[in-house]
Amino acid sequence: MKNEILGIHHITAIAGNAKKNYDFYTRVLGLRLVKKTVNFDDPNTYHFYYGDEHGNPGSILTFFPWEGIGAGRRGTKQVTEIGYSVPAGSLDFWQKRLEENNVIYNKPAVKFGERYLTFLDPDGLKFELTEAQTPDSRPQWETKEVTKAHATHGFHHITITTNKMEATAAILTGVLGYKLSTTEVNRSRFITDAVAHAAIVDLVEAPGESIGHVAGGSVHHVAFRVKDEATLMYFRDQIVKLGLNITEKIDRNYFYSLYFREPGGVLFEIATDNPGFTIDEPLEELGTHLKLPAQYESNRTIIEGILPKLN
Repeated sequence: MKNEILGIHHITAIAGNAKKNYDFYTRVLGLRLVKKTVNFDDPNTYHFYYGDEHGNPGSILTFFPWEGIGAGRRGTKQVTEIGYSVPAGSLDFWQKRLEENNVIYNKPAVKFGERYLTFLDPDGLKFELTEAQTPDSRPQWETKEVTKAHATHGFHHITITTNKMEATAAILTGVLGYKLSTTEVNRSRFITDAVAHAAIVDLVEAPGESIGHVAGGSVHHVAFRVKDEATLMYFRDQIVKLGLNITEKIDRNYFYSLYFREPGGVLFEIATDNPGFTIDEPLEELGTHLKLPAQYESNRTIIEGILPKLN
């Protein structure tokens, strides 16, 4: 079997108020809450996983909502934008919906030949909704307010901002299998042909920009996707050979992962498809129960008393 990176697996960000985060992503954006669990290192804090109907890799956006956390600042050495793929012709719907919900946004523009709309979530996290040129048939999650004519299909791209992109580009091309596609001004688009979607990383080179601060409204890390554990360990060997520090394999219940910081300063994760989100909940019940890591199950009553109510 070919050892390859299959695009983006998930993206993890930091939020403030848990209920505000839950309401925004499930109601305004119309994403499915795929898993409601807790932070492995801080069980008194939720870990939300939002995604498509099946919780497929390439659609999963996760949050640690820490009440009272200070605001982050976009800058270099960060993932500064998250791009979603939306159906062609849906941006008018989204512009109206964002206006109705008092969301900060910019009117549609064009980048790399694709129409997109930029907006900020309640904590200031930056997103782009893109009408992708490549037809996107990935399964959507439909709500009463956000139907399949407009619903997101999963990730389109991420944007990393860097003072100098050479070292980050070398990891993308030399290790992760991406290729430089095209460049517009200071934005270079890297694409993997291993998958049709969630396959794009944009590098924005901003030599004079200050380093960002990761806190509320910031991306904590981006995870790249592999099929299984054997492939995961293959990539661990490649990264070790480069002299970069990388963790041992970590069991995250729904996937196995490794973490390393690429030379440009962004925290990268590599995560497996297996075992998936239906390991502890059937598909039709995803996100409806509080699922705790085994080491915290004995403290369920205490944890449930501390976590804020969402409904």
